Amino acid sequence: MSTSRKQTLGVCYYPEHWPEERWAIDAGMMVEAGITHIRIGEFAWSRIEPEPGHYDWGWLDRAIETLAAHDLGVVLGTPTATPPKWLVDSMPDMLAVGADGKTRGFGSRRHYCFSHEGYRRACARIVTDLAKRYGRHPALVAWQTDNEYGCHDTVESYSKAALDGFRDWLAQKYQSPDALNRAWGNVFWSMEYRSFDEVELPNLTVTEANPAHAMDFQRYSSDQVVAFNRLQTEIIRAHSPEVPIAHNFMGRFVAFDHYAVSRDLDIATWDSYPIGFLDRDTDDEENKRRYLGVGDPDNQAFHHDLYRACGQIRNGEAEGRWWVMEQQPGPVNWAPWNPAPFPGAVRLWAWEAFAAGAEVLSYFRWRQPSFAQEQMHEALLLPNGEPNEAYEACGRISRELDRIGAVAQPERAEIALVFDYESAWAWKIQPQGRDFDYLDLVMRFYRALRQGGVSVDIVPPQPQAVSGRKLVLLPGLFAGSDALVDALAASGAAILLGPRTGSKTADFSIADGLPPGPFRRLFDMKVRRVESLPPFVDVPLQGGGRFDGWREFLVTGADVETRRVSADSHAAHVAKGRVHYLGGRPDAETARVIVGELLREAGLEPRELHRDIRIRDNGDMRYVFNYGPETVDVLNLVDTGSVLFGETQLAPRGVLAIRKT
Repeated sequence: MSTSRKQTLGVCYYPEHWPEERWAIDAGMMVEAGITHIRIGEFAWSRIEPEPGHYDWGWLDRAIETLAAHDLGVVLGTPTATPPKWLVDSMPDMLAVGADGKTRGFGSRRHYCFSHEGYRRACARIVTDLAKRYGRHPALVAWQTDNEYGCHDTVESYSKAALDGFRDWLAQKYQSPDALNRAWGNVFWSMEYRSFDEVELPNLTVTEANPAHAMDFQRYSSDQVVAFNRLQTEIIRAHSPEVPIAHNFMGRFVAFDHYAVSRDLDIATWDSYPIGFLDRDTDDEENKRRYLGVGDPDNQAFHHDLYRACGQIRNGEAEGRWWVMEQQPGPVNWAPWNPAPFPGAVRLWAWEAFAAGAEVLSYFRWRQPSFAQEQMHEALLLPNGEPNEAYEACGRISRELDRIGAVAQPERAEIALVFDYESAWAWKIQPQGRDFDYLDLVMRFYRALRQGGVSVDIVPPQPQAVSGRKLVLLPGLFAGSDALVDALAASGAAILLGPRTGSKTADFSIADGLPPGPFRRLFDMKVRRVESLPPFVDVPLQGGGRFDGWREFLVTGADVETRRVSADSHAAHVAKGRVHYLGGRPDAETARVIVGELLREAGLEPRELHRDIRIRDNGDMRYVFNYGPETVDVLNLVDTGSVLFGETQLAPRGVLAIRKT
């Protein structure tokens, strides 16, 4: 059974940005708003160490003491995302190099290469000194390593340090150049290597690099993020053993394996900007207008479920911990367009997170700066220090949290949706269609599940993650494993594979015996051809529905049932018993219909929800959200229970909380 924890609010604070006489005023206002957790320090290296080897701890000591005096818990960030200029000047080759071969310079943030050993030593030194000084401070409630690994396309570096590290990584993986040549298929185009020292990085090639080469470089780059994070977590645990460690991941970001990084964390956190990401969430212009000031109804929830899964990687399913480290409070400064939240949106976002089990929801940031790059990014306070709209919302949310009381993490769902970072890398490396995007494909099925009003766990492609479920969906899984197939075969679950599931080996070759590779053991079918289609062409299905952008031509055995056929008479959806294969990318309505059929087949009756309504069940609580612009009658979702807050005539951006009986 999950541990119950009191859920609470936090905020990101930068005391170094404001006069010291203001700190106590700010701390008092935080308390008045119901805020309990304060993140500080993650960008403060130049103030902590203004000169090489010369520390100025005084201001940080006083800031922490000011917060502690108001009973505020401190989340202390390691400042390694922003190395100071003097450090860069001392080893200029620590800077990352872009895919264009140009060195990325100083003047913003994340100006380092994960592979650079000298920079890692500098990070180890300051993290050690920080952990020794504050690791046992009574106000310290958590650590944050660095900030937003990979932001601004900084996972992959094409530097000399990365080249040396990549060659060593390949030597350890393959042991001999001949083994590498076989795995990569380097006989093609005369690409064979005589030694690992001949291998270059997969950029600046005349045309596309070997996809196996690119895939291994992405794996290497991801491993460098894991190693960089582990360096810090091991130091922190040595000097601050009782304090949990977190990192703040990002939305719609897949350049490294978040599951792997999370194995060294106690808390997975992420930075939620629903409006900032709306332009990336959908190409549907009508939906963009409808949800302009609240964000896509399913994007934020998807990432809550994803990072809840990351929080379980280290802790186990019953004890997984996850937070929102940065929550959008107003217009941001970095999106193509930056509208203001609709009335009620800030509160809805908070409750969407808490309903999914977030322990802390922390706003970015406390006060809007009047200087530098983020001066157009709104905060809880205006630039002059007066409360902004989201500050007022905090008080209401805090009072409602008191009414709810301690809440457990959501129970293990009967439905699992497999999400795999290697698959995201593979289909970016070789999309075969310009608009084929793995995250978009997975989101089509996640959205359909949410529209069906059911609970879903997002899980890695691991046997234990799919065992004991009633329904498992695996869209676009790059390369399966025998262990995963065995677990699916033994699970008794209804299973949906495809499209592109099992279509490659781990070495990025077409699967032996044709796709879906190892999943062919589940039933007798194979994919003999694929085609990608431009946006103005789709594939109608007989009886209704369509595929867009991608479809496959299937060959099946005699005992396989054809469930759907294309208008040009090709099998599109086939099944044998509880195992299904979908040979195309379904549009939204087709995905919803197919998911509904699968839910019923698995004994899980879907709900018919209004287009703007979403629900989330968590233990004895049910939460209902209205993302739309009109009031919606949701009395049918109350069932039996007592309303803690909200109305059954649910207003635009309204939230209804029910304790079930």
